[in-house]
Amino acid sequence: MTLLHVAIIIPFLFAAASPIFYKLLKRVHTGWLVLPAPMALFIYFCSQIPPVRGGETIEGAVPWIPSLGIDFTVYLDGLGLLFALLISGIGSLVVLYSIFYLSKTKEAVNVFYVYLLLFMGAMLGVVLSDNMIVLYAFWELTSISSFLLIAFWHYRERSRYGAMKSLLITVIGGLSMLAGFILLYLITGTFSLREIIGLDVNLTDESLFLPAMLLILLGAFTKSAQFPFHIWLPDAMEAPTPVSAYLHSATMVKAGIYLVARFSPIFAGDKLWFWLVSAFGITTLIYGSFRAMKQTDLKSLLAFSTISQLGLIMTLLGLGSASAFFSGGADSLFYTKATMAAIFHLINHAVFKGALFMVAGIVDHETGTRDIRKLGGLMAVMPITFSIALIGTFSMAGLPPFNGFLSKEMFFTAVLNITELNLFNMQTVGALFPIVAWVASIFTFVYSMLLLFRTFTGKAQFEKLDKKPHEAPIGMLIPPVVLASLAVVFGLFPNLLSYSLIEPAMAVIHPSLLHEGDTFLVKIELWHGWTPELFMTAGVVLLGTVLYKLRPRIKAATEPLFTFVSLNKTYDAALRVSDIGASRLTSRYMSGSIRHYLIYIFLFLIVTVSATMLFASDIRFDFSGHAPTTVYEIMLMIGLVVSALAIPFTTSRLMAIILTGTTGYMVTMLFVIFRAPDLALTQMIVETVSVALFLLCFYHLPKLKKEKIPLKFKLPNLLIALAVGTVMTIVALSASSGRSFETIADYFVEYSYKLAGGKNIVNVILVDFRGFDTLLEITVLGIASYGIYGLIKLNLKGEEGPDVFGTKHQSNLIYDQPRSNDVILKTISKIAIFIILTFSVYLFLAGHNHPGGGFIGGLMTASAIVLLAMSQGIKAAQTIIPIDYRKLTAIGLTVALLTGIGSFVFGAPFFSHSFGYFQLPLLGETELATAMLFDLGVYLIVVGITMTIILTIGRDK
Repeated sequence: MTLLHVAIIIPFLFAAASPIFYKLLKRVHTGWLVLPAPMALFIYFCSQIPPVRGGETIEGAVPWIPSLGIDFTVYLDGLGLLFALLISGIGSLVVLYSIFYLSKTKEAVNVFYVYLLLFMGAMLGVVLSDNMIVLYAFWELTSISSFLLIAFWHYRERSRYGAMKSLLITVIGGLSMLAGFILLYLITGTFSLREIIGLDVNLTDESLFLPAMLLILLGAFTKSAQFPFHIWLPDAMEAPTPVSAYLHSATMVKAGIYLVARFSPIFAGDKLWFWLVSAFGITTLIYGSFRAMKQTDLKSLLAFSTISQLGLIMTLLGLGSASAFFSGGADSLFYTKATMAAIFHLINHAVFKGALFMVAGIVDHETGTRDIRKLGGLMAVMPITFSIALIGTFSMAGLPPFNGFLSKEMFFTAVLNITELNLFNMQTVGALFPIVAWVASIFTFVYSMLLLFRTFTGKAQFEKLDKKPHEAPIGMLIPPVVLASLAVVFGLFPNLLSYSLIEPAMAVIHPSLLHEGDTFLVKIELWHGWTPELFMTAGVVLLGTVLYKLRPRIKAATEPLFTFVSLNKTYDAALRVSDIGASRLTSRYMSGSIRHYLIYIFLFLIVTVSATMLFASDIRFDFSGHAPTTVYEIMLMIGLVVSALAIPFTTSRLMAIILTGTTGYMVTMLFVIFRAPDLALTQMIVETVSVALFLLCFYHLPKLKKEKIPLKFKLPNLLIALAVGTVMTIVALSASSGRSFETIADYFVEYSYKLAGGKNIVNVILVDFRGFDTLLEITVLGIASYGIYGLIKLNLKGEEGPDVFGTKHQSNLIYDQPRSNDVILKTISKIAIFIILTFSVYLFLAGHNHPGGGFIGGLMTASAIVLLAMSQGIKAAQTIIPIDYRKLTAIGLTVALLTGIGSFVFGAPFFSHSFGYFQLPLLGETELATAMLFDLGVYLIVVGITMTIILTIGRDK
């Protein structure tokens, strides 16, 4: 594991530690304790600028699922470094800003920093991953964590709405992107981005190339809020301002930009890529800037401004891809200037927009409103905030001497250059690019001036404000001051970034245009002469000023063009139709009858299995190799069939429970005869615990009443039961009659001890060979136990259930239970419980080489606690063994997961295990295996989930 892996993991570690910080250090704002994480990451990435500038690529790989070509491979090149610096640098300032923005006493700051750090780690994973599947995993994690951040104030309906909209749109785009990745894999045979880029073949001739490109672009457009997928971004402004400053100006929305830049070497050779990226970008640019002029809320204005600026960067990346149409030379380098402008504006936008979002937060925090119709005259009482806003808005408007002016001039250069390209009659169609860019820049100037002057100048309206306005505290001012200072520095000294960040990123986007050792010429100047671009800027200022003055009189500049239809209304309508359709469809089969649900399940099973067997060509029946049936097997089968058949005819629930247990114990005896001790032990304990669970449920059920059931109910039940029995019998006989392939059992017999150090093949399979499956299974069991607990607790009318954080559960779980009056049971149980617990520990420790294991040991321990609860009462059992079994489940799952992750530390694939022999005191030479740690997690989870279910169902008022 390399430092790059550690850099990605650090935010996740601090996210896990954030609640601990909050609990242990209550007097200290949690933000101060998590601030070192992004700062350390920023310092580390700054230290990597010299080697990356020199053309070095820092990389590392940890095997994950090598058999599927999926490894946790990371690498740091010019493009990844640029985004990593934005993520960690802006992240540090946002954390500092949030310390003063969010009150520790009024807000759940521990939860906030968990979400924020999860997002930070996920974004670093996106920009540093080489494997496309790993990139996708981090990509979706950014969607989930941003959903949680947007819905941080979940008690607000608009926050929940905005969070759900962003999740739906970005996740749908992410799934399409995953499909595109899979198509690329089918074309190239690898998930590695660097390997795909390095292939010396023409991928454009492949039939799957175009679908892959379209699907990946859909993922990029939804994430970066390109028209018409932009509608989630304005509603995401319901998030706290630190979230908006981080996610929606500098990081998350830039993920789509990163994706387009990263995949440009693969797709830019296709002219459709040029048209799609450029067209969507320029449309988003003009639409976003036009809508921004109409806004009266500061954050809404900045949201549409962000949409517009993202369109600008996307347009530049599209125009820069035109360089791929040339084999090299001056023509190709001519069009790379658009890419240079895209990278430069990417940095500039993060700087000035982050500062402006923080300004909006300060205004809201200190005045109680973001409505510019109520604001004005704040310059006198908030001079520092005004100065920051002045620099930010002038930079966004593209005015000298700030950084936005330089990248905007470079944007004008790019749209003018592209008209000279003979591509699909570019001389006529391409003329639209400079026109649209110029008009959008006028709108940008207008909304920038609107933000600045309507908020800070003019007549003061302090009587309309909820608070008396005053300057923000110094801690809240430092982050935007830093960003505003950078806007000035990058404007006056732009070449500070030329060869440290811009050129290395360009080399990644256009690797085919450089020979080994060459670099792009990157020279940015504040004054570049009397050029057409400068005259375009002068026109923007002139017409923008006129439009700003006339704006209140122009209806189209202040009110929606169409009131009866919009993209948001279309989204809401589609959501309503989907909900109504899903409800109607679900109501057709979700009748509330368990009988109906079982009929659906069994009919589906009958039809699919029967059809599969009917059309399979290798189904045969051969009983020649079967062992002879013994008299013991016949007797057990008779007992099993008789007990099973008697259950439907019993008139007592208690007798039905006893007969059900009898059936299970008969199966246990069959396992004993077949010499399967692990299965026999598991089945025996499961049956014991199940009978106890049935008895607890029995305690709450009304008295059984035999009702006359009509034949129309009995006959379908009988037919379905016979059909299921027949089909499964045929399947079993066919499966045991002959094999069309070699059995895998021989592999496990040969390698269980050689590879895993265990002689108990069943346990080795569970905790080693298929440990990942076991992890998922115990996770599902844990979720099921929490679900049962939640359903029962929520169903207790008139009782106080657990709060959001589960802090009030203990008092509601334990009640004064009637204890057993059986003196013999109470006396014997004290001895039996000790014996059972001792035996359960033995089963756990011996399970790797002898019958037993974590699952069996956990069930045995749970049975001992059940016996204690039955004999002494639940309250006494909780007093004797004061364990919160839900927390025990979580601890067990954590132990199991960390065991799998721990293999990464040693450079092994996920869930790799090791074993060895060690000299231990008293025990001598003893085998120790890492699989035992995983088995310990299984043991704890089994005890936790079993007791959670038993005690939850067994409570009684």
